[in-house]
Amino acid sequence: MSETVKLVFIGGGNMSQAILGGLIAKGQALVDCWVIDPFEPARAKMEELGVPVSAEVDDRVMETLLVATAIVLAVKPQMMEAALVPLSGKLTRQLVISIAAGVSIESMAKWLGTAQQPYTQIVRTMPNTPALIQAGITGLYAPPNVAAIDRTIAENLLHAVGKTVWFESEDMLNAVTAVSGSGPAYVFYFIEALEAAAIELGFPVDAARLFAQETFLGGAKLAAQSSDSPAQLRAKVTSKHGTTERAIEYFDAVALKSIFIDGVKAACARSRELGETLKNE
Repeated sequence: MSETVKLVFIGGGNMSQAILGGLIAKGQALVDCWVIDPFEPARAKMEELGVPVSAEVDDRVMETLLVATAIVLAVKPQMMEAALVPLSGKLTRQLVISIAAGVSIESMAKWLGTAQQPYTQIVRTMPNTPALIQAGITGLYAPPNVAAIDRTIAENLLHAVGKTVWFESEDMLNAVTAVSGSGPAYVFYFIEALEAAAIELGFPVDAARLFAQETFLGGAKLAAQSSDSPAQLRAKVTSKHGTTERAIEYFDAVALKSIFIDGVKAACARSRELGETLKNE
């Protein structure tokens, strides 16, 4: 990202720290960044990176906001409206990039704009927690009125912490939230289960965790580097009448795959519900 890009982060939590860390590693100038967060521990971590911080949007911060290239909204969904109140009706052409789950562009446009003119320069994104180690993946959506140069700024920002994919429908970000936003928790859930199985089979606790983690890590790397589909890779490991086949047969008998898919769909439905709740409030 160009050193001339000026960024303001509203919210200085883990995701902001990850994005800033990735940008700094790629040459983003620290003097061109600013972080606003009411919580002292978050500010302290940003100060350790050498990033200017503020607890609130005071006059000095507002001056910075009005000359910023992009403003990144990194607050919890239920806190978004309150966080945007100081900016309402004051922005001109700044690009606003949201990384909050469930908060629609319509809601943010209303809170940032005026009753007569909602704010229009908004890109909505959904990164996931592996961004903390620059291994994330982010879904992005921008309305047609957002210029190509602004789309590029948003893409470069999130590309600093992993891969990026654009979607043509904002509603697809609910699916992104369910698949990749919540997805790391599913992975941890299955690592937890494999670890528990190893312990029940006699593994020492430390060895059980190591085998579970390395099995998932190695399997994911193999899938990423192979031209075979996951189904084909699974078939190659599943010898006829062997141990793996017995486990897969049991999983199928209890409809584990269908249950898992239904769970992801439930997460997507919940993302839509949260968005509607915030919109109606």
